[in-house]
Amino acid sequence: MPHTVHGLVPILATPFLPDGSLDLPSLRGLVEFQLASGVEGVAVFGMASENFALTAAERAVILREVIEVVAGAVPVVAGVAATSTVTALEQVEAFADASALMVLPPFMVKPGPAQLVDFYASVAAAGPEVMVQDAPGATGVAMPVPLIVELAKLPGVTSVKVESPPTAPKVAAVVDAVADAEFAVLGGQNAQFCLAEYAGGAVGTMPACEFPDLLAPVLADWRSTSARAAFTSLLPLILCGLQQGIAWAIHKEVLVRRGIIAHATVRSPAGTPGRATLAELDAVLADLALPPTPEVTR
Repeated sequence: MPHTVHGLVPILATPFLPDGSLDLPSLRGLVEFQLASGVEGVAVFGMASENFALTAAERAVILREVIEVVAGAVPVVAGVAATSTVTALEQVEAFADASALMVLPPFMVKPGPAQLVDFYASVAAAGPEVMVQDAPGATGVAMPVPLIVELAKLPGVTSVKVESPPTAPKVAAVVDAVADAEFAVLGGQNAQFCLAEYAGGAVGTMPACEFPDLLAPVLADWRSTSARAAFTSLLPLILCGLQQGIAWAIHKEVLVRRGIIAHATVRSPAGTPGRATLAELDAVLADLALPPTPEVTR
């Protein structure tokens, strides 16, 4: 099965109203911003989406809204983050309308290699195509290159998102190891090493969603000196969004400042940045001299 997920595929934040309920108008505007920025896909229920704090009913509403706004223009990827095969299959069934699934391994009880093969085989047989999410920092589950090669052989497993540091060498190693297969390798980690990952053979990256209009032209011409200079200027903002515990709020603070969502509300246990952090964020945004935000309709 050929893969459908490639290029710039941001992980959507989940906008909330000040009372913590879903802010659907902001969600729709956020999706429109991605499309206006030239993304090649969008993803929901990733780590940057506060997926850990969403109910099953809310996920159903979010997926429906995003698919409606996208209207087939780009693939919609849904993240599966379950703690067992049976609960993962429950999510797979709920996300049947997604274009693809980005699937974390079970992580409460650490599975062995054979269990991981069985897990991904079961998930891939039950729904849309599967992207393996290799994120040991979040899960504690290691996926060596030979294991990813085995997973790539499974029907319906079409790609991997490599977030195992250092990401660029692992991307290159996986690309080399699956050279004869129809299998895509993408990067994550907020795109902080995307140029090196692309040089190693990655065909996409899945960062947070507050700067797709700035990253899209970099990726379109990633080999050029001008693209490298533009990416270098973007790095301080990328790093702001990688701060442990407050990353979710940082993504939203930027989106609010750019006029894309209405509120920067996060759900516990996500933290909020202090005044000094927000002042630094404002300085970073000022240094970027941001262009006008691509116009969206609300």
